[in-house]
Amino acid sequence: MSFGKMNTFIEIVEKTNTPDDEGFSAVSDKVIAKVRAYREGRHGSEKWANRAVFSEATDLFRFRSIPDVEITTDMRILCGKSVFEITSVEDVRGRGMYIEVLAKEVKSSG
Repeated sequence: MSFGKMNTFIEIVEKTNTPDDEGFSAVSDKVIAKVRAYREGRHGSEKWANRAVFSEATDLFRFRSIPDVEITTDMRILCGKSVFEITSVEDVRGRGMYIEVLAKEVKSSG
């Protein structure tokens, strides 16, 4: 993966519960990392056709692995004004250099 293809800026966030002064908890996003990524939308290629059987993912993100940070399906990706829930995380070729994430775009109701 060349650096030139990673032209999309994303934020990887995690939901956290923070209590306020009165003891009520409020959900907020904690930014884990801000990175450049390669983004590929779902389209009619053979690769996406094979994934369509088991996945509801709408986008694929590929970025360099971040030292001491484990990406999980509990996290979300913010890309521009879109929010994506992570459905699967995979180490590309098992080398620990790149992470490939399949994510589903969250549509706000209303």
